[in-house]
Amino acid sequence: MNEILNFVTSVSWWVWLIVIILLVAIRDVFFNASHTITRNFPIVGHFRYLLESIGPELRQYLVANNREELPFNRIERGWIYASAKSENNYEGFGTDRDINAPHYIFINNAMIPYKIGQEHPNKLDKAFVPCAKVMGLHHKRKKPYRPGSIINISAMSFGSLSARAVESLNIGAKKAGAYHNTGEGGLSPYHSTGADVVFHFGTGYFGVRGTDGNFSMDKMIALVSKNPCIKAIEIKLSQGAKPGKGGVLPGAKITPQIAKVRGVEIGKDVLSPSTHTAFSTIPELVEFIEAIAQATGLPVGIKSAVGKLEQWEELASIMKETNQGPDFITIDGGEGGTGAAPPSFADHVSQPWVYGFSDVYKIFKRHQMNQQIVFVASGKLGFPAKAAMAFAMGADCINVAREAMLSIGCIQAQVCHTNRCPSGIATQNKWLQQGIDIPLKSDRLYSYFKNFRKELLEITHACGYEHPCQFTMEDVDVNSGDSSMIGTLASTYGYEKVPVNFECMDDLQKCSYLGGYTK
Repeated sequence: MNEILNFVTSVSWWVWLIVIILLVAIRDVFFNASHTITRNFPIVGHFRYLLESIGPELRQYLVANNREELPFNRIERGWIYASAKSENNYEGFGTDRDINAPHYIFINNAMIPYKIGQEHPNKLDKAFVPCAKVMGLHHKRKKPYRPGSIINISAMSFGSLSARAVESLNIGAKKAGAYHNTGEGGLSPYHSTGADVVFHFGTGYFGVRGTDGNFSMDKMIALVSKNPCIKAIEIKLSQGAKPGKGGVLPGAKITPQIAKVRGVEIGKDVLSPSTHTAFSTIPELVEFIEAIAQATGLPVGIKSAVGKLEQWEELASIMKETNQGPDFITIDGGEGGTGAAPPSFADHVSQPWVYGFSDVYKIFKRHQMNQQIVFVASGKLGFPAKAAMAFAMGADCINVAREAMLSIGCIQAQVCHTNRCPSGIATQNKWLQQGIDIPLKSDRLYSYFKNFRKELLEITHACGYEHPCQFTMEDVDVNSGDSSMIGTLASTYGYEKVPVNFECMDDLQKCSYLGGYTK
């Protein structure tokens, strides 16, 4: 009897399976006009879409080689993960890079490296390396600021990133003595756990937005006075992911907390236009910068991707004539960043960092303005060798965004714009955010910054210098195609870096307006 029941049960399962397959086939053929493949090839056509949906994962884990993926390949991600976990981040048996490839860089080491004395700050802290310049000192701002770390967190908004991700980054930045750029989503409670903060705003003026949607100086003054963690203010002119393009924050994504932080209405779409309403010309931009600096006492800078250069020429000329303007300039590479953007923008609009930065730096050098400005570099520079190149070209600080996300668990799923980030970093989904252990992830960011700075200092000392600001354009060679076309950065990009007024690391340690953990 049991055998008969088992047979009937097994047959019923097969019958049900056949019925389901037939129903799917009928649906595919007669009721599915939107997908040609499944209509022409019912049932089996679904496997095509399944494989397509998991194609990125298959390529990432099974197909692509160690150096093949973009934006960050497996070796680069592995170095960040290992550094964040304070694990062995070395590689054995020599490099697997193609050293003859175009744009490959060679750092020229000294015959005798720099020797650290017994009383040197790096004897006690091998990762201590503040910025050699001071934001706001030249323009005599009331509250000049020297970043306590040359490696800092780039602009990423609360709303784009989850609350737990932002809090992890901020606590980690505090431990590392670095500053945390808020991004244009306003200053959230998660940005305010102790790290120095650069308050960043764009065309939406979130956090300093009046009821009419325009910039409110009263709100800016109140924000700065209420939050002493804000050490500088950055005006976003454009970003590498989508320069010159505005955006819309759908009302469905505006939670009560996001509405409060950004100063917008719950459930109502919010437009970030492509241009500012507070200014429309370069002279008006300079006046706007000076008004904010006078009202708050803080250094004020700008962030921009680089394309046409006429307005950069105008800005440098006005700054030379008036002794007014930004205290720091953040040059963002057009490689695309954490912001979601149309492929046409991310792929083609604005210059990559290396070209954009060199173009702008040369303009300010012609006007003899480089010493007065702190140059901040942003664009896939979160690795020691790339950072050394950036300092050799004239950068004073490095901002990292995606590299910081990787250090706290990002797996480069590239679904930031879908609100389905599997690591809980770029999503507002509460369930996905629960995977972020804030104490652990903040330690991971701290370890990444610490190991990054330590290795950058080791490269610096190997080249005979005490501080990365001492790198020159002659210290790095670039392969322009083959071994007969290797030239220095100076010959490749057509300028010499202006020397930084740097005496010794001990002086930086004793600076009264030094930010970060050494204060």
